[in-house]
Amino acid sequence: MGMPRSTGGGGGGGGGLLVGVDMLRERASMMREAVQKSQSITDNMVSILGSFDHRLSVLETAMGPTQITTHAIRKAHENIDRTLKAADVILSQFDLSRQAEAKILKGPHEDLESYLEAIEQLRNNIRFFNNNKSFKSSDGVLNNANSLLAKAISKLEDEFKQLLSSYSKPVEPEHLFECLPNSMRPSSGSPGHQDSKSHLSSSHAEHNNGTDNTVYTPPTLIPPRILPLLHDLSQQMVQAGHQQQLVKTYRDTRSPVLEESLRKLGVEKLSKDDVQKMQWEVLEFKIGNWIHFMRIAVKLLFAGERKVCDQMFEGFDQIKDQCFADVTTGSVAVLLSFGDAISKSKRSPEKLFVLLDMYEIMRELHSEIESLFRGKSCNEIRESAFGLSKRLAQTAQETFRDFEEAVEKDATKTAVSDGTVHPLTSYVINYVKFLFDYQSTLKQLFQEFENGDSNSQLAAVTMRIMQALQTNLDGKSKQYKDPALTNLFLMNNIHYMVSSVCRSEAKDLLGDDWVQRHRRVVQQHASQYKRIAWAKIPPCLSIQGLTSSGGSNPMGVDGQNSSGVSRALAKERLKTFNIQFEELHQRQSQWTVPDTELRESLRLSVAEVLLPAYRSFIKRFGPMVENGKNPQKYIRYSAEDLEHMLGEFFEGKTLNEPKR
Repeated sequence: MGMPRSTGGGGGGGGGLLVGVDMLRERASMMREAVQKSQSITDNMVSILGSFDHRLSVLETAMGPTQITTHAIRKAHENIDRTLKAADVILSQFDLSRQAEAKILKGPHEDLESYLEAIEQLRNNIRFFNNNKSFKSSDGVLNNANSLLAKAISKLEDEFKQLLSSYSKPVEPEHLFECLPNSMRPSSGSPGHQDSKSHLSSSHAEHNNGTDNTVYTPPTLIPPRILPLLHDLSQQMVQAGHQQQLVKTYRDTRSPVLEESLRKLGVEKLSKDDVQKMQWEVLEFKIGNWIHFMRIAVKLLFAGERKVCDQMFEGFDQIKDQCFADVTTGSVAVLLSFGDAISKSKRSPEKLFVLLDMYEIMRELHSEIESLFRGKSCNEIRESAFGLSKRLAQTAQETFRDFEEAVEKDATKTAVSDGTVHPLTSYVINYVKFLFDYQSTLKQLFQEFENGDSNSQLAAVTMRIMQALQTNLDGKSKQYKDPALTNLFLMNNIHYMVSSVCRSEAKDLLGDDWVQRHRRVVQQHASQYKRIAWAKIPPCLSIQGLTSSGGSNPMGVDGQNSSGVSRALAKERLKTFNIQFEELHQRQSQWTVPDTELRESLRLSVAEVLLPAYRSFIKRFGPMVENGKNPQKYIRYSAEDLEHMLGEFFEGKTLNEPKR
């Protein structure tokens, strides 16, 4: 509070100060009274609050039991709620179990989807009661549920078997043929499949044509709408731990069906003894069909079976491989056993081509066999197939070696009296030419056992066969008593070899050096023939010994002309010529040179020597003979007659065949 300022002079200051002091005292007194009153109120409040604290303490003591009772009641309610909920869950499981039982007792046939749902619910119940073992009836419930589940799975197995059996039917041959590319289908118009099978071609060329850009469409073995049902059924059986029963059911149902499909196609179970007893023509026919059966089995039937297994057992790789292996084992064994019997049968040259055909189809199917028969379960089948390929290759190679040796050592006494191409030559050359249709197969076969350039290997083998043939022909040529015919025979045969090579793919492989070398051999034998066969003719037409000096004056009365030529000696030369030429004509008209160009060339080379010499002799000494007795007895032929008769050489005429 501010002090009041003085308004007067110095004298009036004392009175104002007194007034201010009084006011302060009065206010201080008032404040003291207020504080005293406030303290009194505070004391009273403390006293009252203390009283409340005592009362609250008493009240709290009194309320304690009541609070405990209330908490216990609340906890009890919570326990009751939990118990009711648990009971509700258990009751609902009982209810679901009864519903599942009702569906299972009806069986899966009417409503498979609902049946499968019931099985799943039953499994849920089993899991529930396994997790609630404290429930006093859980053991009984579990026993009942497990028993019911076993019955349910048993019904599923029956349904799986019935459904699979209903839709598993053998595939008719006609349907299989429709799945083949057009080039491989049997001849249209064949009456019935038995005849159709006989029209299956086994030719190598047709194989090659058929395997280029071909499309195979595996048949539908199980309807697509049925496969999902079978998949669901098999899945339930696997979940129930019935894998082995599933595999057995599938094998027992599908395996006979597959075997019957092949049987209808014409596949036979033949042993090695059966094969050995067969005539070659029959065996060759069966091998041709086997090649087609292998292709149909792998590309169509086995491929279709693998597709069924993959879809039906999707998600279970081991089971799908096991089922596929079990179903196909018997069929594969029947097919491979025939191939195995052929590979182990007695070797002969004619079997080489069918062995190559069989090896070829196994090579063609190699990647598909590897793909279809994948997995551990199929190991044995896969290895059996690849093992057959190896055995066929081995047998083919051994047969090849046998052929080479047989050519060199062939001791057939087939008489070729006319000196023409020997049957062995034509057989070997045709054999080699046919081998060249198998070039790629042969090269692959060489690679099976040897390293190196397959072209060089094939060339080396071909050259060895040709050399073996030449060696044999040299031996056969020595059977002829006439050395001229020996050379004609070798000329004919080696010329046939060379010309055949030049017209085939063998030329590129053997090379120009081989061709030129053997052409020279042909010319050498032709020259040798001419030298030996006509050796006696030139002396007959020679003027040596007929003249003593030059000149050509008229004949004297003693039968000699002024040059000293004896008519008798000229007649003797002509008589000898006629005898020699007629003998050559008679004999060599029976000889044969089958190649037109070679025949004409040989005739021309003879004529170029014979005719000019004959014309010259007749021109010089003919008039002397003609002036004597019976000139026609000595001059029997004109040059034109001889030329005509030369045209009859090497025609292979028989002895009793009249002259032209």
